[in-house]
Amino acid sequence: MLMHRQSLTAYAAPLCETVADCPVPKGTQVLVRIARCGVCHSDLHMQDGYFLLGDGKQLDVRAGRTLPFTLGHEIAGVVESTGTDAKIAPGSPVAIYPWIGCGSCAACKVGDENICIAPRHLGITVDGGFATHVLIPNPRYLIDYAPLPAAYAGALMCSGLTAYAALKRLADRAARAPLLLIGLGGVGLMGLALARAMYGVAPFVADIDAKKREAALAAGAKAAFDPADAGARKELLKASGGIYACCDFVGSDKSLNFATGVLAKGGKVVVTGLIGGAYTTPVAMFPLKAMTIEGTTTGTLAEARELIDLVRAKNIAPPPIVERPLAQAQAALDDLRAGKIVGRVVLTA
Repeated sequence: MLMHRQSLTAYAAPLCETVADCPVPKGTQVLVRIARCGVCHSDLHMQDGYFLLGDGKQLDVRAGRTLPFTLGHEIAGVVESTGTDAKIAPGSPVAIYPWIGCGSCAACKVGDENICIAPRHLGITVDGGFATHVLIPNPRYLIDYAPLPAAYAGALMCSGLTAYAALKRLADRAARAPLLLIGLGGVGLMGLALARAMYGVAPFVADIDAKKREAALAAGAKAAFDPADAGARKELLKASGGIYACCDFVGSDKSLNFATGVLAKGGKVVVTGLIGGAYTTPVAMFPLKAMTIEGTTTGTLAEARELIDLVRAKNIAPPPIVERPLAQAQAALDDLRAGKIVGRVVLTA
């Protein structure tokens, strides 16, 4: 049996179709026939081969990856076949937790596989979901997502999980006043829906794109601001009295400067975005404002299961999702790079 892939064959170059034999699962392995795979902003960084660090510096991420390589980590599909020791029935619809760790490092031992020192993350270090099939090492990474749509379930494994894990880290401060969400792409719009469900209060939002601000207001944001507007900081401080809890889903020098500029004393920013740049602030501001800046990346397997349960229990609506055939993977990446996507693009295999 053959599998078709949209593959990275060279960095900073368009994806190409490749065909290979489907892997045969052994032991606890599971072969999943992919139904949907979301297109994430981090896929752009992987295609480029680097992350921006500011001041003209780059973090090279090309090492340790054999080309052709398959990107994509927001995957939902159906169990096609299993190894002899895998306890899951063929035909089961599953969302795939992609942040698979080595299982033996200090992080993995406490369940933090998403920050494993020797990761096997799908679409990042091992082949992922821009394909018709993907091999999973163990059924523990497969989550029943019924009755959610497959496209939504796949997107929850990264954009939803990233937002959920960040919002959990703001629980104590979210009780004081509405949150601020910066960046209203797929993660930010997912975060908006989750924040309303988790904390029962509409958050403030900020984005430089007017269409995304409009989408957020239509989805229930309290108020929307343009961080590029010279008066936005003053307007937000007046409306909020100072922000105690902020998610920076952009992760740029400009977004983090805006976030810390509107913090109240004792406020906290959780940074998940990966746009890049360099951030500096006087060290004295940390004690003087009693502020916290914390980074987080995706979330744990336990949090992924919590998230699916929360979405089902609260009937949380998905962000805008546009489906495209697998063959249009590169066009989807191009549109994402150009800022043309509101919500999420999901590939159909």
